[in-house]
Amino acid sequence: MVIEKVSEVTEEIVKSVAKLIPQLGVQKAPPTWDELNLLVHSEASTLLIARYPDEMGEIVGILSLTIYRVPTGIRSIVEDVVVDENMRRRGIAEAMMLRAIDLAKEAGANGVALTSNPRREAANKLYQSMGFQQRETNAYFYKF
Repeated sequence: MVIEKVSEVTEEIVKSVAKLIPQLGVQKAPPTWDELNLLVHSEASTLLIARYPDEMGEIVGILSLTIYRVPTGIRSIVEDVVVDENMRRRGIAEAMMLRAIDLAKEAGANGVALTSNPRREAANKLYQSMGFQQRETNAYFYKF
């Protein structure tokens, strides 16, 4: 498998993301071409894709990494990790996570945060097996 950092939006990427996002189990619309373009060209965000079995293979996974500065340092967070349901249990998510961790380290972050729905049992087991620790915190969201 090959993990790539997306630098330009293509029709292939738009179609692949549209196929993968619904597999997260959330009822969100896949991003448009313009929204993906904003993500890919953001200085704070990185979109990783996984191709299988090699660089000529189809896109079977995505991951979004955001790295940003706050008064107390550089933070990073992983969002929207998804591997095609027909390609799971092949180490694809772990390979994307390891690449994201390396990118966050290179940027000077002191760690990587993420959240995961408790119903995504396999994903939670993966994160724990990689050394992620569940934080004792209250997560809040203000919707408008």
